Amino acid sequence: MPVWELSSTARVVPPARPRKLAKVPFVELADGRLQGVVSSGSDAGRVYVSSIATGTYAYACSTNNNRPCGGARGGFCNHIRALVAEAVLQYGPERVARYLKADPGDSEADAHHLVALMTATRPAQGDTAAAAPVFSRFLRHLAYLELEPVTTPLPEMQWFPPTRTVA
Repeated sequence: MPVWELSSTARVVPPARPRKLAKVPFVELADGRLQGVVSSGSDAGRVYVSSIATGTYAYACSTNNNRPCGGARGGFCNHIRALVAEAVLQYGPERVARYLKADPGDSEADAHHLVALMTATRPAQGDTAAAAPVFSRFLRHLAYLELEPVTTPLPEMQWFPPTRTVA
């Protein structure tokens, strides 16, 4: 067993390129979707939870209080396009394309090319049921940023198994 598997911390994959967190503060490849939180361009107090399903490219975009995005009617809105662009910066175009099952072919994938591939299939609007868990994970990440740096264990992280000593 590799030594890193014995630790109580997860490996963090460094971003493919640095990105600014103001427009898309949270992006993840999880639960069969590219999903994340995107800031509103018009209201500083509003964010959108956007997602694209793997393989079908079914998309969803709604506010943090489950109001549908006005721009996501009949196609990808600007929030979803921004989510794809930031995912490419965070994970790299090859990993995003592989996860979404969007084969870029022989050309080099970038965010615009991936969006063009997915929209060419005429994806349907998907279910917004995933918005609540995604937004909840985003809020959890924000809460960790507010903690003082300490070396003692966090009570909510006590579910990790105790570390084993390697003989």
